[in-house]
Amino acid sequence: MPASPLPAASNSGAGHIAYNLSGIAIIVLMMAVGFAYMVDMAGRDGAATDAGSDETITQTIGGRDLAIPESWFRYGEQMRPGFVNQVDLQMSVILPGLDAPVPVTVTLLPRSRARASSVLLDAVYLHQFDEGMVSGVAGLVGKPLKYGAGYVGETVWYDALSPNPFVAKCADPVEADKPKRCLRTVQLGSGLAAIYGFDAAALPGWRDFDAAMAQRLETIGAL
Repeated sequence: MPASPLPAASNSGAGHIAYNLSGIAIIVLMMAVGFAYMVDMAGRDGAATDAGSDETITQTIGGRDLAIPESWFRYGEQMRPGFVNQVDLQMSVILPGLDAPVPVTVTLLPRSRARASSVLLDAVYLHQFDEGMVSGVAGLVGKPLKYGAGYVGETVWYDALSPNPFVAKCADPVEADKPKRCLRTVQLGSGLAAIYGFDAAALPGWRDFDAAMAQRLETIGAL
């Protein structure tokens, strides 16, 4: 009677088991390497974020020391410590009723170098109003400025009911596909002035605009 080839079958089964174990080991190793890579990248990203949020540059403007995060600077050449005449920043604020954060550019300078928009309303804009009104922003009066006075496509929006009104001057864009841009200048209690630049789409949130900006500026010592 011929002998059964049991040893051969046993060797084949052992080979399959060894092959499967090797495959599993490779998969586990690849997963471990992938996990380690993800942890390393997450750590680097977190470190970069923390470093960016912690790194500040101290600048002195109008006798006021400001600790400004590097990510707030609008122009890289201004990222240096010491005494400066002005600094240009960029940030975003959240206004109730608006779907997305509002990007705002901010120029900080000594208050003697800028007149508040509320002062300009009575001293300048009121005498340059054209006929008619512009509608579209609840709670604000929109008055176009006279073309002949050097204003082209500019509108002043103001709160007619407040003794210290919100005032912003908005201009048509130079490029047709760009939004209208607005400027608003305020005097801060710290002895500085802030010139805000923002898209006209943010005007519906005007009631909360100054308070939102004050919260941001307070963190760097500008108030």
